[in-house]
Amino acid sequence: MDSRHKLPRSLEIAFALSGFAWAWFRLHRKSPEQLPGRLRSTLEQLGTTFVKLGQGLSLRRDVLPPGYREELEKLQSRVPPFSPDLAVGAIEAAFGQPLDTLFVDFSRTPFAAASVAQVHRAQLHDGTDVAVKVRRPGIVTQVTTDLRLLRRVIWVAQSLAPGLRRQRPLELIDELGAQLHGEIDLEHEARNVRRLSTAIADDPSLTMPQLVEPYASPSVLIQEFSRGAPVSDEFGTERGAVVARQILDAYLRQLFAAGVFHGDPHPGNLFLMADGRLCFHDFGTIGYLDPAARRALALLIEAVSYADAEGALDAAMALEFLTPPLDRREYTRAISEILDELSTLPLSQWSLAETIWRIARLGRGDNFRLPRHLLVLLRTLFLAENTIRALDPGFDLLAALEQRRESLAAAFDQVRRTGGKRPLTQRLVRTANALPGLVADLLRQAQNEDGRLNLSMHHRGLEELELHLGRTGNRLSLALVTLGLYVAGSLLMLHSAGPRIWGDVPIFAVVAYAIALLLSLRLILAIARSGRL
Repeated sequence: MDSRHKLPRSLEIAFALSGFAWAWFRLHRKSPEQLPGRLRSTLEQLGTTFVKLGQGLSLRRDVLPPGYREELEKLQSRVPPFSPDLAVGAIEAAFGQPLDTLFVDFSRTPFAAASVAQVHRAQLHDGTDVAVKVRRPGIVTQVTTDLRLLRRVIWVAQSLAPGLRRQRPLELIDELGAQLHGEIDLEHEARNVRRLSTAIADDPSLTMPQLVEPYASPSVLIQEFSRGAPVSDEFGTERGAVVARQILDAYLRQLFAAGVFHGDPHPGNLFLMADGRLCFHDFGTIGYLDPAARRALALLIEAVSYADAEGALDAAMALEFLTPPLDRREYTRAISEILDELSTLPLSQWSLAETIWRIARLGRGDNFRLPRHLLVLLRTLFLAENTIRALDPGFDLLAALEQRRESLAAAFDQVRRTGGKRPLTQRLVRTANALPGLVADLLRQAQNEDGRLNLSMHHRGLEELELHLGRTGNRLSLALVTLGLYVAGSLLMLHSAGPRIWGDVPIFAVVAYAIALLLSLRLILAIARSGRL
């Protein structure tokens, strides 16, 4: 986009966001329920980039309340297909071959079109039916320009309303922008396809449309054409209960065995093949869990199912939902309240995702932010639970997890449980097993570049003393500067140096005395406010 178009677009963004700000000012007390819809319509009005940012923002449970998330999940880009000639040109440019060399047949009419790309059906020379995904021309330039303009608008808004800085909006926009750039890079999606394909290769109940190698570029992606019926066709049916358990098993294996999982399991991305296999679609987002994170997640699920608040706290800290230093008693008590409340719910309403989210949310305040890998994990858990419950409204998640607990424990070489209660010896064994790793981590963090240990201690309760010492130092510095100005003014007065006013009074002496007097008053006021000398 050239400079002739920047000003109108910047004004369009500024006016649209100012309009929503004005609506918020008028409605946030009288009719707050209208604001989520106003935000959605504002983003739709601004087009593709803002629609995609809104969709990304709808995933941020740590930023938006439920009403806003529900509205932003409805965001749709009403964008018509672009010219098939442009699509053909993009395909030939991406792979350096004419269309007839690549395909024996190519449908110029796309069977799906969205704001980022559109998809054409084609057939390879070996008879394989494929889907050709072509990125919308100019979308990279548009996204880059819009994000730059949006940052400027937010920077101005922060200057006018400094309270916005607490929410770190520029940092959030940068994060969502990076996510959006990944989504419009089809080569990034191709890497996700390869990674997930390897992760589920040994599972005969799962499948996904494979890449047609080597036809993957930033602007064009070719995959096998997948036939199947959406799982939404089985909502509430007898077969739906079977599919719900199939989805649960699929995600347990991805999360705990492979460590790589499909990150967008809403019903539109899950299909059933004629042979009963579950087929995944849309690979813009996948998640990763390293072995330590998988072990911690397994322990967290185990602790939640046993209402073990201390175990849940340990696992949440291992996952870095909660970070030290923290008051273990306070957090254990808060987690106990969450788990007690959970035990009163009907089993069909028992939500693992909601419980983990509430534990993660403890004690973080207004500046709470989740690392991206944990955000993807939580989002996946919520979406998978919602899809499972839509398929089988009476699904008992706790019982299903209980049936699978031994296989999960075996996967991580955990001590097997006996009976219905968790024995103290098992907790002691778990702690003993974790102790060497914890000590090693502490020693690695304490080691400096010379290989020597540099241990530091954190003492709680010294904050007020540190603040008092800082203020005292500031006052002493101010007093010394003030004294110096008085001395300088006296010397200038004594030697009558420089230009004069009022007859024979040096101007520089008057200035020095005036500044010293102002600093003296500031020092007196500061001492008066503190209530002590």
